[in-house]
Amino acid sequence: MTNKDNLFILVGPTASGKTSVSIELAKRLDGEIISADSMQIYKYMDIGTAKVTPEEMDGIPHYLIDIVYPNEEFTVADYKAQAEKVIADINTRNKLPIVVGGTGLYVNSLVYDLNFTQVPPNEEIRKRLEDLADEHGNEYIHKMLEKIDKESYNRINVMDRKRIIRALEIYEVTGKPMSQQGNNFRKPSDKYNLLMFGLNMDREKLYERINLRVDKMIEAGLIEEVSNLLRMGYHKDLVSMQGIGYKEIIWYLEGEISLEEAIEHIKKGSRNYAKRQLTWFRRDNRIKWVNVDEFSSMDQLVMHIIDNSKK
Repeated sequence: MTNKDNLFILVGPTASGKTSVSIELAKRLDGEIISADSMQIYKYMDIGTAKVTPEEMDGIPHYLIDIVYPNEEFTVADYKAQAEKVIADINTRNKLPIVVGGTGLYVNSLVYDLNFTQVPPNEEIRKRLEDLADEHGNEYIHKMLEKIDKESYNRINVMDRKRIIRALEIYEVTGKPMSQQGNNFRKPSDKYNLLMFGLNMDREKLYERINLRVDKMIEAGLIEEVSNLLRMGYHKDLVSMQGIGYKEIIWYLEGEISLEEAIEHIKKGSRNYAKRQLTWFRRDNRIKWVNVDEFSSMDQLVMHIIDNSKK
């Protein structure tokens, strides 16, 4: 046990308070924070991703935020490689790495043995699928995926051409859907001395917090942020620009919907995302769930987590 690196993970749905709780935990546990958020990796995308500000960090080092440009590809395998490097470095300095976020695939890459290279790339198949997508559009190959792998079809965004093609390629090479491949090689990792906590709260209260957060994003300049990204040449079909809060503002800027409709779409999309996050994380019985509603102060909540981490 003593030879393993320590790893503390805090998960939860969007707007559940992970950022503020993690910073308080880091102060008390001599920790440093590693983001597990697939939108906060992007530079220039701050407001719509609810990215932690330097003031909020309060001197606590944060990693894997602002690491790629909005038009750069960044895979789960990339995340795993970079995060594991940072976790090792933080442990070397006798501090506690605290992974914080809501992107289930990022968290799973650290706590399960996921073999991302099990099926090697097949350039011939890939080229044929690329040509199909060029000729008929992403929707066409996305529909192809629906017929053979409903689970991956539901999970992969229609704009994410690379992942659609990879899922189709895996099926052609192995005869099995990518979603089943995942089940075959996913087993809990014993690489770390691992502690996992999850934040949850009353569903209606969470939805209120999400709605309020979206209103604050608009006030903070989300429309201007999206306009700037478009002016910088980051086009609407990028995976990054398909994120909740970005695609809806683009629809508004292009005159497809009103601002009020855009705001409602963002709120609804965020609420649905929160539901999916909870469903995802509840699959992992290593997570100790904490109901935020039961605590009257941040201090009480943080002390409860620390006390339970010793059990």
